[in-house]
Amino acid sequence: MAARARAEAKGPVERLHERIVAGDRGWFFARIADRVAERRNAMGLSQRQLAELCGTTQSAIARLERGGRPPRIDTLLRIAEALDCELVVELEPRK
Repeated sequence: MAARARAEAKGPVERLHERIVAGDRGWFFARIADRVAERRNAMGLSQRQLAELCGTTQSAIARLERGGRPPRIDTLLRIAEALDCELVVELEPRK
């Protein structure tokens, strides 16, 4: 099985866990990607439909859901609106 196919076969929790264990700071973006995909699927939307709702392209949604390039805040706000969600960002002191 190709590496990409293996990665796609893993669930969101497994992908997030691997990134955290590897010390990848991208775990934050992986979590966002998983939440967007979960909500989009729960609403029965395709990537193309979500893209149309928030004024972007299907490839941009696919890239975000793969955990590719980190999304911009304005993009996340449009996606959250399209998914009928609130975007919540919290800063907490490190322990």
